[in-house]
Parts: sequence; C-alpha cells; structure tokens
Amino acid sequence: MSHLRLRLAVIAGALVALAGAGNAFAASTGLVISQVYGGGGNTGATFSHDYVELLNRGTTPVSTAGLSVQYGSAANNFSQVNPLPSATVAPGGYFLVQLATGGAVGSPLPTADATGATNISGTTGKVALVAGTTALACGSAASRCHASSYVDLVGYGTSSDFEGTVAPAPSSTTAIHRASAGCVDTDVNGSDFSVGGGRDHHVGVFLHEQALGGDQFET
Repeated sequence: MSHLRLRLAVIAGALVALAGAGNAFAASTGLVISQVYGGGGNTGATFSHDYVELLNRGTTPVSTAGLSVQYGSAANNFSQVNPLPSATVAPGGYFLVQLATGGAVGSPLPTADATGATNISGTTGKVALVAGTTALACGSAASRCHASSYVDLVGYGTSSDFEGTVAPAPSSTTAIHRASAGCVDTDVNGSDFSVGGGRDHHVGVFLHEQALGGDQFET
C-alpha cells in the first residue's frame, strides 16, 4: 500500500471513530429528566414521596404515550418500570411523576401528572426515560445501556451506568437538578446535574427561554 493510501485509510478510520464517539449519547431535543429526588418520606425528608420530573426542552409538543420511567439500583440492571399515561407535554412544560414513599415525613408534592410504586434510592441509583414498557436489560457495569435503548438516562451517586460521568449524590433533603431549569443536555450527567434543595418546578410556570439561562419562573 502506498504512503498516500495508508494516510487516507488512517484518516478515514479516525473519522469513523469520531462519528461513533459523537453518536454515543445523542442529546435530546424533546423530553429529558430534569430532576430526581429519592428521599421521599425518609427521616428529615423535604417531600413525602420520591419523584422524577421531566421537561420538554424542545419546541413542539411531545406525547408520553408508550413511555415509561425506569429505575435500577446502583450496581444492577434496570428492574422497576413505571408506565406513563397518555398525555401531551407542551414546549417548556414539566411532567411530574410521583413515586413511592419511605414513610410519613415531608411535605406533599403538588398534584402529579403520573404516579408509580417504585421506591428509588435517595443517594445512588439510575433513572431512565424509555420509549416502551419493557424493563431495560442493561445498566450494570458489565452491561451498560446504549443510547439507542432509551430517551434519557441519569446515573447518580455511585451508579454503574450514566451518561458521560456520574451525577452527584442527592440526599433526603436534596434532589439533583439539570442545569438551566432543565434545558442543558450535554449528555454528561456529572456536569449537567447538580445537587439542590428538594423542590419541584411543577409549582410554577416555566418561561421557556433557554437562551436566558438559569431558572426563569412565574408563579
């Protein structure tokens, strides 16, 4: 093989590798997981129930028909499935999924858009938004989920699966929040999410102005 052909082959291989790396986690233009809280009802809890909050960060309405919110413990595959009812989330709209409680501590959540029976960990685990209601056969360190198998995925604490890097660990009094009120999605959980006081954007109306950055609310 000539030097020119060899160089072309190397360049072509590099381009394929870069394309593959860029597609490993495709940033969502629709629904994303914007908050996760797993301390519901626990000692010192802010809220009475666990919850997962979704945000439509796109510019067109999105249906939740056929979707599910799934949970897996820190080291294991996804195992808990919470099917979502058929609803439409407007651009900039939030969708609150109320989950289980660990006891009779904390303030009630606002009226939820969906409910589920899953009790998620308040410090470490993984949550996925999935187009389907069959449990993902992945999530452990030996079998991490490919981006094609879910809509969005967040691993926190010491989770074995995550996008990019793992998100920080919340607690009974804190949740993990996606940056800019849920609008930022770089597919790196560790930088997209931070720990904040347990709260739910559903209590206000989000002004869908992603370019402004930060939280923009009116109540």
